[in-house]
Amino acid sequence: MTIRRFVSVTVVFVLLTFHAAPALSQSNGDEIGQLKQMVIDLQSRVAALERQNGELTNQAAFRGTSGPEAAAALASATADIRRSTTTQSATIQAVAPSDAASAPQASTLPTTLPGGATINYMLDGYYEYNFNRPPGRANDLRAYDVLGNVFSINQADLVFALDPDVTAKRRFGVRFDLQFGQATETLQGNPVNEPRPDIYRNIFQAYGTYVVPVGRGLNVDFGKWASSLGAEGNYTKDQMNYTRSFYFYYLPFYHTGLRTAYHVNDKLSLNYWVVNGANQSEPTNSYKDELFGYVLQPTKTLTWTTNYYLGQENPDVTPATNCPVPVQPGLCLTPIIPAPNGKLHIFDTYATWQATPKLTLQGEADYVIQRVWANAAPGESSAPSHVDGGAAYVQYLLSSRASLAARSEYLSDRGGLFSGTTQALKEATATYEYKFGDGFDGFLEFRRDWSNRPYFQTDHIGSPSDHQNTAAVGLVWWYGGKQGAW
Repeated sequence: MTIRRFVSVTVVFVLLTFHAAPALSQSNGDEIGQLKQMVIDLQSRVAALERQNGELTNQAAFRGTSGPEAAAALASATADIRRSTTTQSATIQAVAPSDAASAPQASTLPTTLPGGATINYMLDGYYEYNFNRPPGRANDLRAYDVLGNVFSINQADLVFALDPDVTAKRRFGVRFDLQFGQATETLQGNPVNEPRPDIYRNIFQAYGTYVVPVGRGLNVDFGKWASSLGAEGNYTKDQMNYTRSFYFYYLPFYHTGLRTAYHVNDKLSLNYWVVNGANQSEPTNSYKDELFGYVLQPTKTLTWTTNYYLGQENPDVTPATNCPVPVQPGLCLTPIIPAPNGKLHIFDTYATWQATPKLTLQGEADYVIQRVWANAAPGESSAPSHVDGGAAYVQYLLSSRASLAARSEYLSDRGGLFSGTTQALKEATATYEYKFGDGFDGFLEFRRDWSNRPYFQTDHIGSPSDHQNTAAVGLVWWYGGKQGAW
């Protein structure tokens, strides 16, 4: 009976350990190992007791104890231990699955890196039909959807982002956006703006950040970044409409230089830039453009951005073919004497209001004035050119997957700053968006552009039309670890 009591106490201990093991094993792999070892020890003890069975039976006979009774008691205790250890082993296997099952499954494409950096991918393609059927299938005054009646890759993007994290004592960050496709050629395809556009063409953004420990933190960026002039941005997944407005096409796409942002409080932040110029990775003159702006958020549902940009975009050199001294390829230039010194002024403001959880309203107003000469020389004209007007946006969520959006805008182009012709341009766009899944968006869009003079090309050569109608199907795939807008 002494052995039976010992075995009973052992079984009770194992059962108590069994009830505690699941919670512990989920949080501590070492305890799972200890439980496994306990089962092994108990199984060894059972085997040892079974080997002693015969000896105990013989000893009982000499002491006057019935051999069958002792054997039966020992067999019963042994069975209890076997049932307990078997149950314990099964429980441990259930709580601690095999290495193959518990190992994290590798993603098809990596989205995060150690330290908090994210890698993000996007493919944006479309088919658009232009009812004017223009020669060369080129859509007039379109920024990204530049071709009609063909299948097109708008852009393919790879974005690396490491944001500063002051709470983790990391005050620096870096952002790097590579872009390929038709949109890239629109962004950086003009040698008038870039002396060597091919060097920078696929680098949409590349800048480093440091948060200076001043007040709430002074963000300082150095490098090349997307312009915040205008309400719309580069990545289609973050826009209300598939196509971009006239103002997105006209206002600067990017800048290279130094920018700062200071958060005065939760409602107000101030911005200041000093840059090479508008759409200039390398400048065409020595003047440094500046931006002064603020972002006001009086409520959680309303954001209002205002910018003033001062620049001088007229080049002070012209390409040459015969350089008297060795220079880098593409830098053979001849000075323009005297160089035009007229200024560019951009007044830009836009606001976004989340009127209801399903309804978003947005408005934009712009005024641009540019002169070739600040003070006209004899016989030279200093009459300025103007672009002014605005755009209105509305988006309504039909469901968690579907939405309807509309955009309307007016652009007065006096002096041909935007289109090369003095005219009044208007456009209206209607967009249906459907999210097939997380990271896969589809767009159906109809757009009408028109002017107060015949400007848009048609299939009748030499007979332009005063309007241009297009219908588009856009598909956007995006995937990555960065949350929110890119």
